[in-house]
Amino acid sequence: MPEVLPHVSIYTDGACNPNPGQGGWAALLRFGRVEKVLSGREAQTTNNRMELTAALEALRALKQESRKGT
Repeated sequence: MPEVLPHVSIYTDGACNPNPGQGGWAALLRFGRVEKVLSGREAQTTNNRMELTAALEALRALKQESRKGT
């Protein structure tokens, strides 16, 4: 019988103003009714870096393997 992995939804965003300039990122992880919010900022960065940082930090926050969502 195959192992059933949990499903975690991840939502991310990042931005800076001006580009490059001061920026920030955020991620929301949702597992059923449980939510975890992550965020951070950088003094000198780019939009792309903040977008990627949000995704990477969300994946780092996972405590166990989960299944791919749609």
